[in-house]
Amino acid sequence: MRAFVLTGPGEYTVQEVPAPVAAPGEAVIDVERVGVCGTDVELFTGDMAYLQQGLSAYPMRLGHEWSGRVTAVGDGVDPAWAGRRVMGDTMLGCGTCRRCRKGHQHVCEQRQELGVRGNRPGALAEQLAVPVTSLHALPESVDPVLGALVEPGGNALRAARATEALPGDRVLVLGPGTIGLLVAMFLRSAGAEVHLMGRTEDSLGFARHLGFERVWTEDSLPGLPYDAVVDASNAVHLPGLALDLVEPAGRVVYVGLAGAASRIDTRTLALKDVTGVGVLSASPGLDVTIAAYAEGVVDPRPLVAATVGLGEVGAVLAGERPTTAGPGPKIHVDPRLG
Repeated sequence: MRAFVLTGPGEYTVQEVPAPVAAPGEAVIDVERVGVCGTDVELFTGDMAYLQQGLSAYPMRLGHEWSGRVTAVGDGVDPAWAGRRVMGDTMLGCGTCRRCRKGHQHVCEQRQELGVRGNRPGALAEQLAVPVTSLHALPESVDPVLGALVEPGGNALRAARATEALPGDRVLVLGPGTIGLLVAMFLRSAGAEVHLMGRTEDSLGFARHLGFERVWTEDSLPGLPYDAVVDASNAVHLPGLALDLVEPAGRVVYVGLAGAASRIDTRTLALKDVTGVGVLSASPGLDVTIAAYAEGVVDPRPLVAATVGLGEVGAVLAGERPTTAGPGPKIHVDPRLG
């Protein structure tokens, strides 16, 4: 089969590699869609911390936001999985440690992360093998595009829910990228008054196109009381700004990651009686996100600007936008294309 292989920082090739075989407890998937995300870019550039920590290494096969159809199952797997449309959890815990036993496999110390960590090949290939325990079935109303948006959507849904915003509460989302816009969509569906802060007119204009009227730059942000603030950015200074902007007794949710250490003043956290929440991984929110997409609570498909083949992935990771791309922030890959 064909697969996109990252061989070093900025170095890649599309290779013919052996097709996966379902080991006991695994399923083989025909991949239909894969999302390219910021983690993939960091692995492409060599800036990803896992590379320095020895948790990831080249060569690697990227891709952790995916959907497809089960074509084969290994020993010990219910044969009813065959033919089902699915997406899968990125975080693959060891299954035996204390965290896994408590249902927190997404923070397992020994976890593999599909296409990211622990030498588990990712989905930027025509086929993929994964543990069947990581699979989540997709209803017919969740098409391949939506299926590949479940993983980022799960992160966003968890962040939106962590604000504990009630209808009419005012919530500020920092960073109108894929995750930030998904957070905003889930908050809007819950009745919150959503504000978005970004840097470029293109990103803010796209947010307006999605129906968000209260969009600002840092310089134009109005001095309003915010019941919760979600930092979905990669800016080093914004975690501190989020804490400064939130109302006393409010909530700050951190789902974005900067390239360097961010600092907050815990005196402010305590003196304002603010609750701070960190969100890593979509794992606990995948089923709820699938249901939200199936029911039309949110429709994130406008976020996808273009769908390309494996041969165009390297250019996308290097920062090039396809010539036919729309204004959205997300690029999808269909491995069946040239």
